[in-house]
Amino acid sequence: MTDKTDQAPEDQAPGKAYRNLEFLESASARALRILSEYIEPNSRFSHYKIEDTIIFFGSARILSREEAEAGLKTAKAEGGDVAAAERKLEMSRYYEDTRELARRLTEWSKGLTQDDRRFVVCSGGGPGIMEAANRGASEAKGLNVGLNISLPMEQNDNPYISRELNFEFHYFFMRKFWFAYLAKAVVVMPGGFGTLDELFELLTLVQTDKIRKHMPVVLFGSQYWADVINLEALERYGTISAEDLELFFRTDSVDEAYDFITDQLQSYALDIPGPRL
Repeated sequence: MTDKTDQAPEDQAPGKAYRNLEFLESASARALRILSEYIEPNSRFSHYKIEDTIIFFGSARILSREEAEAGLKTAKAEGGDVAAAERKLEMSRYYEDTRELARRLTEWSKGLTQDDRRFVVCSGGGPGIMEAANRGASEAKGLNVGLNISLPMEQNDNPYISRELNFEFHYFFMRKFWFAYLAKAVVVMPGGFGTLDELFELLTLVQTDKIRKHMPVVLFGSQYWADVINLEALERYGTISAEDLELFFRTDSVDEAYDFITDQLQSYALDIPGPRL
């Protein structure tokens, strides 16, 4: 009688393809990996009755006021770069404004007479502005979403995301799909390349009617955006239309952002639940 432990691997029964990690991570299975980043999040969103979201974009490098104050204190005490620390403290206002706005929007959405969860705060799941958005929603005791992505730096999931709605994507385009598909409003805080990429992709989709739903976009931080991108110059040179400058609302006020978003959602989205483009 042959001992099964002595059988060569080729004599053993073949394993199932969906359990073959080498195959699943290969180029041949790329379509399956892409599909999984649609099906698995969709299953979770459906299970937790997430109908739609309010997206927050912004820099991963912006610190909370507490962290920035501590950094400035250390720089002064140890002869560090005081100017850089002062700039971080100045920029920390956007962390705190994001935190307050996300908290207020979450409290508002929880007060709606809906069985499903409407207008849930969603971020890219990392530190900085993303953390501030999840933190504010968490402080309002609301479920919130983090759409993380695997990156070599600056992207670790923050501790304020609702654990059941903490996602990790490999493909940028699948992460962007979920941003756009669920969003009914967008808040764009100061940020770098990633934030600019997310902002301009959404504006392009809205401009070209690839996103057909009403999508209010708030550009928060008037001076920052005026310094970083001269949007009026695009219209002046004729590369966009004058009405394209009306695709977003600029403000420096949490109150104004809150009033604008809630008014827009009540007018255009409250009676149309569910994800859509």
